[in-house]
Amino acid sequence: MKRVLLPVLALWVGCCPGGALAKQVLGPKGPGAQPTPTGMPTLQPPPPSASGPPDGQVRPMLRNGSPDRPGDGQLDRPWLRPASKEGAPRAPTWTTAPRWKVLARPRLTQRKSTQPAAWEHKQGHNHGAGTVQVHPQATGTTRPGAARTPRAQEGAMADKKGQGAPQQPRPADWHEKKDHSQGEGGSNTSGTTGHGRKRPGSRRGQSPGPIGPGTPERVMPSLPASCLLAQAAIACGNVKMKRVPVLSDPGLTMLYLAENEIAKIPAHTFLGLPNLEWLDLSKNKLDALGLHPHAFKNLTRLKRLNLDGNSLSTVPTLPTSLQELKLNDNHLQGLEHSSFWGLSQLLTLEVEGNRLHDGNISPLAFQPLRSLLYLRLDRNQLRTIPPGLPASLQELHLGTNIIEEVREGTLNHSCSLSVLVLSNNRLQEDRLAPRAWIDLPKLEALDLSYNRLVHVPSFLPRGLRHLMLHHNRIERIPGYVFAHMKPGLETLHLAHNSLREDGIHGVSFLGLQASLAELLLDHNQLQAIPRGLLGLRALQVLRLSHNKIRHVPLNSICDTRVAQDSNLISTHLENNLIDRRRIPPTAFSCIRAYHSVVLEPQQKEGESA
Repeated sequence: MKRVLLPVLALWVGCCPGGALAKQVLGPKGPGAQPTPTGMPTLQPPPPSASGPPDGQVRPMLRNGSPDRPGDGQLDRPWLRPASKEGAPRAPTWTTAPRWKVLARPRLTQRKSTQPAAWEHKQGHNHGAGTVQVHPQATGTTRPGAARTPRAQEGAMADKKGQGAPQQPRPADWHEKKDHSQGEGGSNTSGTTGHGRKRPGSRRGQSPGPIGPGTPERVMPSLPASCLLAQAAIACGNVKMKRVPVLSDPGLTMLYLAENEIAKIPAHTFLGLPNLEWLDLSKNKLDALGLHPHAFKNLTRLKRLNLDGNSLSTVPTLPTSLQELKLNDNHLQGLEHSSFWGLSQLLTLEVEGNRLHDGNISPLAFQPLRSLLYLRLDRNQLRTIPPGLPASLQELHLGTNIIEEVREGTLNHSCSLSVLVLSNNRLQEDRLAPRAWIDLPKLEALDLSYNRLVHVPSFLPRGLRHLMLHHNRIERIPGYVFAHMKPGLETLHLAHNSLREDGIHGVSFLGLQASLAELLLDHNQLQAIPRGLLGLRALQVLRLSHNKIRHVPLNSICDTRVAQDSNLISTHLENNLIDRRRIPPTAFSCIRAYHSVVLEPQQKEGESA
């Protein structure tokens, strides 16, 4: 019956004049239209597909406030990216991106948490630079609906060209310099994504072009392709750059230009970087003529400045905000009274490897450095410790000079000094003043290695914890030389000296029984185990290797009369003349782990040093 009625109904509908009945049933505009005035029921619109609008059409841009228009804070969220099969939302399948993706970008305060993938550079392009970040300056005008950031402009251009990846960040107000040479600050070559791959359709150092009505065109100076750009930093290390590009970006805080060929820095170079905090110009070709006296004048927030490895003969004018200054390996001819004028906030000063001597360092040179904690003067031509050191100083490094004496009173005002390094000098006992450092209450580490000492110096600082005396000519350790020290030494390094068994007495280590943990006596002339070791109850590391020891007597290292384990965890006796068969079975009974005792290899009689 149904088969008969359907053809008849179709014939009757087609015979209606003008298809009126069809218009009433289907509606005037086809499926999905609103009910007609006649009140006839209409077909409801089909539900939208999960993969996008029907027929591949693009959903029109909606106004703010519409439930389909995400706010700025909702961009770059997981549901806008392809997801896995474990229940995560799928990516849209239409090919043309909705227009709100092009116009909207995270606001300025949200850029740190929503960085594009192209800004995430791997560490290792510039050795020593670490991972750097750049914070580009926003332009003054943008078209309606776009956030006021360079990323919004670059993203709009990328989508306009059909590219999904954003371009490299470009600080505002940069101007491209036509550079036809390789190494004059870079050439106009194809841009990269930060990992060595070329980015299609873009050229580093060229303007992205106008992006909207009324938007001025921004131009970026040419930078070598290997430079790293991130949120608040630029790193162009070892790229054969010969000049610093004129930058203008208040958001930039870090600029790394080490290992280049920069020989000249004019006065206006850093005028556009008022918030720069860290500047590295080490290993370039700067000298007193090429570096303008006021080049750093406007960097009022600069905290760290590295000028190592240049050819500077004088200390340049520096901003008073500095906390760290490095001038190692230059040609400094002296330190004047005004060299560090105004640097009351400086904490670290390094002038190692220059041409400083007693005659060209003013007694008032360090007077302005009221906050200085760390001073490095190694590898100069100093014969004495410079006078006038700041009272705040905690570490003083004077290694590899030609210091022959330490006068009394030189360090009297350095009451905060905790580390003093005098290694690789020409010190002898008779040139050390009796009260040179005994009254320094906070001195904990004293390095006198690589000198000309014949015995352990007397009148050592009372609170000393670490004493380095290796590579001297020491023949004896006087009795009671450590008796006045409290709480006592923890480490005592006497390796590479001329000690014999008669140069160490039973009271040589008196005062160190409860404190000494590390004793190095290797590479000496000892023929027997030194006396006094049994009393060192806190000893953990003992090195007696490379001597002429023949026997390990009973009760020389372990006291078999006391049923108590030793604290020794490392005992080295290799490269002596010891016959293992003649070692008493209980010689090392107090040591808990036998692998802690090293006895092999041993020398033969004719091979002893």
